[in-house]
Amino acid sequence: MTTAARPGHAPVRNTSSKMQPFQTVDEAWFWTMAALIARRDGARIVSGAGLVQRPCEPDDVIKCLDRLYRQRRIDLQHARILRIWGERQTTPDPRHLGEKGDWRLWREAMTRLDWSLRVKGIVAGVLPAHQPAEVIAFPGGGA
Repeated sequence: MTTAARPGHAPVRNTSSKMQPFQTVDEAWFWTMAALIARRDGARIVSGAGLVQRPCEPDDVIKCLDRLYRQRRIDLQHARILRIWGERQTTPDPRHLGEKGDWRLWREAMTRLDWSLRVKGIVAGVLPAHQPAEVIAFPGGGA
């Protein structure tokens, strides 16, 4: 006996050409946080129901973040800053003294999350090129 899908309940397959990846890691994070806030407030998250088709679910971004945490590439401070500013739907402003530390943690976390999301195709574009570190002379150091 074979089973057939009920009319109106068959899964809809989206072609990858309709999928629109995020332009930046920040955009992906704000989208994820908005979805998580909506879910917390009782909304049902349904795949493919938005105006723009995304190549992931909010939980996929969270899984990438969790993997970074388990690999000790980010810590709880990073996650806390991502949650706080993600709920506000804005980035910390390094020009404000009280937000400068948050901005540093935000940038560290976003830089580390960026690669994971680009590899999975969640964020568009090529992987950023590795830039050499700036060498700063130590005052009073000989040599």
